[in-house]
Amino acid sequence: MALLSKATSLALVQNVHRLVGLPNGFPPPEAPPAPRVRLRAPGTRSAEHVDVAVIGAGPAGSAAALIAARAGLKVLLLERGEYPGAKNVSGAAFYGSAIMDELIPRWWEQAPVERYLSRRVLAFMAPETSVALDFRSARFAEPPYNGVAILRPKFDRWFADQAVAAGAFLLNAAVVDDVLWEDGRVAGVRVRRDGGDIRADVVIACDGANSLIAKKAGLQRQFHAHEMSLGVKEVLALDEATIRERFQLSGNDGMAVEYIGSITEEVSGGAFLYTNRNTLSLGIIGQISSLAQHKRRPYELLEGFKAHPAVAPLVRGGTVREYSAHIIPEAGWNMLPKLATGGMMVAGDAAALCFVAGLYLEGINYAILSGIAAGETAIAAYHEQDFSAASLARYETALKARHVLGDFHGYRHAPAMVNSERLQNLYPAVIAHAAEQIFRVRGEPKQKIGPIALEALRQHKVAPVELIQDMLNAGRSFGW
Repeated sequence: MALLSKATSLALVQNVHRLVGLPNGFPPPEAPPAPRVRLRAPGTRSAEHVDVAVIGAGPAGSAAALIAARAGLKVLLLERGEYPGAKNVSGAAFYGSAIMDELIPRWWEQAPVERYLSRRVLAFMAPETSVALDFRSARFAEPPYNGVAILRPKFDRWFADQAVAAGAFLLNAAVVDDVLWEDGRVAGVRVRRDGGDIRADVVIACDGANSLIAKKAGLQRQFHAHEMSLGVKEVLALDEATIRERFQLSGNDGMAVEYIGSITEEVSGGAFLYTNRNTLSLGIIGQISSLAQHKRRPYELLEGFKAHPAVAPLVRGGTVREYSAHIIPEAGWNMLPKLATGGMMVAGDAAALCFVAGLYLEGINYAILSGIAAGETAIAAYHEQDFSAASLARYETALKARHVLGDFHGYRHAPAMVNSERLQNLYPAVIAHAAEQIFRVRGEPKQKIGPIALEALRQHKVAPVELIQDMLNAGRSFGW
């Protein structure tokens, strides 16, 4: 399998709208002014020194900065965008409410939450039919809530503000090009600005899936195309009353729907739809190698998704407010990088901590957990004044203690199972075909479900040995 070269990876991120044939979308909202750090006077060569430099003000970076700043460390939070969240895809399902409650008690009362996700649906799609597992729980609509729908530009700015309030300095529009080295360990970063060298005892890289800094430090390898997916998303405006009625919601309840099957045609991937207060976030995710193999444009798949008979009524009348795209690390345990070296740790998407395992599509919660673990490790290193690789290796221990690495190891077989050809294309069609036959009334004797299922498998050419093999793989991936 071909590798995504550094140049190709960067080009994919920087020109993603051109690659997928989408417009740039609407301009971001104005950001409030943030505290700035004076690095040093132009023309001088002495670098500013901080205890911790955090690259990227997403959930992982803001969590790390918040933890370290609360402990009294001098923390610099560097954000590439004009403000935190400016470069993130709007709309997300966040399943880490209990985690955030430990960090910021009753956080949902002050954060920009769209809806509380009390309903979750998994839909298996054929070209003209769908079969869905629909789960709803009143307990999920009670504090501290199981999951919430958020808009990342709003949420990320709010979360970064919490780090600033704790004492961290936020520097926006700061592009970090390289790491600084001293005595064989990372000792700071180089920012693309006049006099941009910043010395730091600890650098925490939270700069996304295609982390340039993790690669510069030798922690992250070049990823394979089959390990990465491209997500393309739209935000559609609908009035609040229509969303409640259409999705059978009450109050601030929300709904998350994940789709698998013909919705992405022959491309390995899936689709999603989340209800916000007065918008819908929806999109498709396609494995990069599969998109290239089948020569499919993601925006074409997105239009097909919206036109599907099971989806079109849900998005009818929606006005497009935003297009965006994002690279997602999806191979789980098998693509985790080296997590720490002397003077540096990686967290969030930069550490490939995106949990994509069929039933679970989670990333923000693991980003925050890894940010907390990195912040706590930096605090311990600061108190001991030991920033060596051996000292920062405690970061991995902290991730194990918070069950992050345990989750990824436990589901290490799931990504390959989820992206397999039969699970992606055959079995959703088999399920939809069997369901149609079960519910069809012909005025003939009723068939038992067993023969109907066997006939559906036969028509879709699923061999018994393949079915048994897939059942064993499914058990290994999700059951035991």
